Amino acid sequence: MSIPVDAPEILDRQFLEMRAKLIQLAASLDRLDRAEGSVDGDPRLERIQQALAILSGDPVLRAERLQMIFSLPYDSDWQQQFGLNGQAGA
Repeated sequence: MSIPVDAPEILDRQFLEMRAKLIQLAASLDRLDRAEGSVDGDPRLERIQQALAILSGDPVLRAERLQMIFSLPYDSDWQQQFGLNGQAGA
C-alpha cells in the first residue's frame, strides 16, 4: 500500500521537470514563430493550442481531456484494420 503524498511534496519533486518541459514547449513554439512559412490551420498546431487551453483552464481531469485531443476515436473494427481478425495473441 502506498503512502499518500501531499501537494507540497509533489511540487517539490516535480517542479524542475515541469519547468523544463514548459520551457522546451515555449522554445519549440518560438522556433515555429521565427521559421519561414506558415503552419496556420495545421491540425497538429490546433491540437497543441487546445491542449494549452486545457492546461490553463478547469483543473478537472486535465490529463484525460488532453489525452483525448491527441487520440483517435475508438473504432470497433480496429482488429480487422490491423489484420488481427479478432484472434487473441495474433
